[in-house]
Amino acid sequence: MMWTAVLVSAVGCYLLKLAGLSVPSRILERPLVERVADLIPVALLSALIAVQVFSRGHELVLDARALGLGVAVVLLLLRAPFLVVVFGAALAAAGARYFL
Repeated sequence: MMWTAVLVSAVGCYLLKLAGLSVPSRILERPLVERVADLIPVALLSALIAVQVFSRGHELVLDARALGLGVAVVLLLLRAPFLVVVFGAALAAAGARYFL
């Protein structure tokens, strides 16, 4: 049963990829389609971050991860290098967990 699910998923992914490649280029060159295609990865990543930061199992939580995310946002707004953002957020979260 497990292999059936894996194979059906693989075929489904292949057909979805094939459907994307089959779209005529005149449709893909429209400004609205280009804008939406550019924003979909941002929306998906934002949703993933929100789920990982503000949930534990089936409950909403506000803990050190939220502080780390806040520090990361501030550092990104200050145009800090990526490693500074990652280490700053990690240090803020670790510090909050240690002291709280």
